[in-house]
Amino acid sequence: MMFCIMIVAFKKKTITVLGSLFINSGLLGAGFQMFGSEEKLNANPLQHLFEIYVEVSRLAEAREDIQTAAQEFFKKLERGDKQTLALWQHFKTISIEEYEKTYQRLGVRFDEYSGESLYHVKAQEFVHMIDQRGLLKKAKQGVGVVDLSPKGDLTSYAKVVRSDGTSLYLTRDIAAAADRMEKYNFDKMIYVTDKEQCTHFQQMFDVLKILGFNWTERCQHVPFGLVKGMKTRRGDVVFLEDVLNEARSRMLQNMAASKTTKELEDPENTAEKVGVAALIVQDFKGPLMADYEFDWDRVLQSQGDTGVYLQYTHARLCSLQRQCDNGTKIQFNPTYLQDPQAIAVLQHLLRYDEVLYQVSEDLQPRHLVNYLIMLSRLASIAHRTLHIKGSLPEIATARLLLFEGISSVLANGMKLLGITPVDKM
Repeated sequence: MMFCIMIVAFKKKTITVLGSLFINSGLLGAGFQMFGSEEKLNANPLQHLFEIYVEVSRLAEAREDIQTAAQEFFKKLERGDKQTLALWQHFKTISIEEYEKTYQRLGVRFDEYSGESLYHVKAQEFVHMIDQRGLLKKAKQGVGVVDLSPKGDLTSYAKVVRSDGTSLYLTRDIAAAADRMEKYNFDKMIYVTDKEQCTHFQQMFDVLKILGFNWTERCQHVPFGLVKGMKTRRGDVVFLEDVLNEARSRMLQNMAASKTTKELEDPENTAEKVGVAALIVQDFKGPLMADYEFDWDRVLQSQGDTGVYLQYTHARLCSLQRQCDNGTKIQFNPTYLQDPQAIAVLQHLLRYDEVLYQVSEDLQPRHLVNYLIMLSRLASIAHRTLHIKGSLPEIATARLLLFEGISSVLANGMKLLGITPVDKM
């Protein structure tokens, strides 16, 4: 799966690209025709399609007839065969419905659901354009390529068409990029995928440049690393829905076992929000390209550089405001915030704009995550030392407003990361 973010006159449009249309699509289609179940597909679409794909891939290693059936299914897709396209559209529709349920839990919304199947015709048009310009070369086994080598000796090239004339992932992405430029005239287009596709996007941008598309400079690939060691109670193969369920379940257990947990109207909803925060912070706190080992106990710790800690800090600040805000408004006087702990917090708050700018420049959310973690640590120190109750009204007001400022920035920063702040836990 690929996420595409376009900036058009400072307005954002997000697209998720589903289901790469290549030989794996043929395997899935052929597999469903062999042993698919409409009943299972409707009951649990993603699980059933995954099971089919695993089984047909295993069988295809030893059976040439399955490989042939997969190639034929793919060719039919390319040719626009109505029955084949209808089945593929059925897969897509019910898959999107399932994805949207999961995205909703993450607070994620896409403006458009796209797919390579939309571009198989335009991909062929690009192959024809490449051929007409004399750029289409033949490599081993008759594969059509575009030469990317500096000396023109095919030491480096991009595959754009199979020997049987069907298009490739790269060709369809090229066609999609050109279509999006024509449709949206974007200022910037950002592709977000795993880092294993770095070569693919470099080749794609190179071919677009060779074809004379000057807007290629506006395209950027943002790769992310792999999560290792992630398991849920259902086993090694992990679906995002299972991960979210596991996070919520474990947080409910942790909250029930904690002596500091407040009485909540909807503990499951709180556990959901805190669990999502834990997963997001774990994923974003390091460089996006870096692989990392996943450990549930570490991810859900209530102290340290975790999403649980951010949520706990925010809930604690909200509790402080509920306890101390008596509605009486006294004019704020900053001279009452001369304590070292207050100054440290204020200096850190002043860096917020700078951190947001840094994130927008290199597209690395870790800057914001680390900023919020440090803000939470400073808030904890200030909470222990800058007492409100028992202080003079002027001092109490200044300190309460300081904590409100921390809470506001913390909540705002979490929302930018896709986290819904909780005010009680």
